[in-house]
Amino acid sequence: MFLANPFRLRETGLLGMNERNTFIARYNERRLYPLVDDKLKTKMLAEKHGLAVAKLYDVVREQHQVEVIGKTLEQLDSFVIKPSRGSGGKGIKVIVGRRGDNWVKASGDEVTRLDITRHISNILSGLYSLGGKPDVAMIEALVAMDPQFEGLSYEGIPDIRIIVFCGYPVMSMMRLATHVSDGKANLHQGAVGVGLDLGAGKALFAVQYNRPCKLHPDTGLPLNTLAIPHWHQLMCLAASCYEITGLGYLGADIVIDQQRGPLIMELNARPGLSIQIANNIGLSPRIRRIARESKQVSRSVEERVAYSMREFCSEPSRVTAV
Repeated sequence: MFLANPFRLRETGLLGMNERNTFIARYNERRLYPLVDDKLKTKMLAEKHGLAVAKLYDVVREQHQVEVIGKTLEQLDSFVIKPSRGSGGKGIKVIVGRRGDNWVKASGDEVTRLDITRHISNILSGLYSLGGKPDVAMIEALVAMDPQFEGLSYEGIPDIRIIVFCGYPVMSMMRLATHVSDGKANLHQGAVGVGLDLGAGKALFAVQYNRPCKLHPDTGLPLNTLAIPHWHQLMCLAASCYEITGLGYLGADIVIDQQRGPLIMELNARPGLSIQIANNIGLSPRIRRIARESKQVSRSVEERVAYSMREFCSEPSRVTAV
């Protein structure tokens, strides 16, 4: 089996779980975790500080509200249901249209009103939440995918994960939905991860299930054509999350809406390490560099972004196999 080369990653500063946990413990105060572990709190916090987020249609907090919201949703052709305290993309249901009395998922499968209300009930019971605790269901507007990503993300909206350390973007990837990921941009469920040049937002390397790939598995389009619009704006949006949360080590997940541009979808106080596989380079040297830099110089959001775009700029964009 041909995997992304672990020896090369080790040589280039692979950040392991223990080292990552050390940075998290040092730079993320536990009292701040609820701000990002709860997607509803994150959305309210971002809106309070003027950062763009997807429109929130409604929130279901109690079981007696389920039938009422079911009737409300019948007036919508598209929407997204997600658990407020879910993780790993679990419990997210994306509805893209209507077919008669039923709704249609990105895969083309139909779901009934009963399917929807059962799903919401499961969210409230804590089926998808961290620790299985009772949760609330968020009903959001469906993001309209930028036409630039047509054929590069299949049956779902792609998102951009940016790791931010002490307010500096240090690594990024775009997660492209596939048929096996059920239209969700989650690497563990089969989405494609494309490492991005921090200087220009262009593709560097791509993997699916940690295996290098050059073509999208469903559409066959070459992944080295990927270039992210609004890149500077997107980087500033991610860097701003340091100020609003107080978290020194975080992952910012951002989508690009065709009309509204970059939107914050969620934040993570314990972002995974697979972003290194997608970039074919380790995080440790960059984080250690910023740890020194942030102690010596105080910079604004714009200045931190300019530093990262300059210092972590990669070679001319290309997708390769190691």
